[in-house]
Amino acid sequence: MTWTTFKNLIFRSGGTNDDRGYRHSCIFCRIATGEEFPGHSDNDLLHNDDKLVAFKDIKPAATRHYLVIPKMHVASVRTLNRSKEDHAMICEMLKLGKELLHRDAPGAETRFGFHVPPFNSVDHIHLHCFALPFSPAWKESKYRQYPFLPFATFMSEEEVLKRTQPDVGQDAKASQQGGKL
Repeated sequence: MTWTTFKNLIFRSGGTNDDRGYRHSCIFCRIATGEEFPGHSDNDLLHNDDKLVAFKDIKPAATRHYLVIPKMHVASVRTLNRSKEDHAMICEMLKLGKELLHRDAPGAETRFGFHVPPFNSVDHIHLHCFALPFSPAWKESKYRQYPFLPFATFMSEEEVLKRTQPDVGQDAKASQQGGKL
């Protein structure tokens, strides 16, 4: 593999803002619409409403390991905007993940975050929700941030919330320009 090929894999965009909506080729879109739930039983579906779906991870890495996905296809954290809509979506995902873990593992230490392309297994944004400890312990390495790397492999929920938080001036500027930035 050449350096250029490697660099393109590591720094690929992970989708575009036009990637929103339903995609039949996306397994998480099919799960969100109820078309398919491979490798799972109905007991593994934890939540389903008009915006979000939550289910048990098919390969759990912790005592409790849940995924929360939006029904709308959003390719990855890299396609999120600094907007009220994207920030609200992440807040709702996190709120649901916290509620589920509090219900199913009260008092457990928790961790939340997102894989960053190309380190995500599915190109549909999904929040990993963990009630610790990791099991086996080595699985933690897949779900942590490595500050010494020049790229992110996993991003905490706090980092994603910061990146989607709209600027106060941005809202005023958008309303002055008729909603466009």
